[in-house]
Amino acid sequence: MDVKISDYGDAEGRKFIEYTIFGLSGEQIKYLDENLTESTFVKGNLLKIKMYFEDKLYPFQSEVSKIRLDDFISREEIEMNVFLSSFLEDM
Repeated sequence: MDVKISDYGDAEGRKFIEYTIFGLSGEQIKYLDENLTESTFVKGNLLKIKMYFEDKLYPFQSEVSKIRLDDFISREEIEMNVFLSSFLEDM
């Protein structure tokens, strides 16, 4: 499984991060799509997850994140990969 952040920012006054997940089986995509509480979208063999954050919890709000954005994006992708992997263990 490969997780990439495909978009992030503000939408309708709310902070969000959109993740695109590659390398899942059809069964795994279906399981995540049906069981995650976040907004999900399936397009072929890709799963997109859009998560909304309170301002204080949004990971890209600090001054450090603006200087080292690539590091913050990589960390978020790794954390989502770990979360999804543990979620799929319950499948």
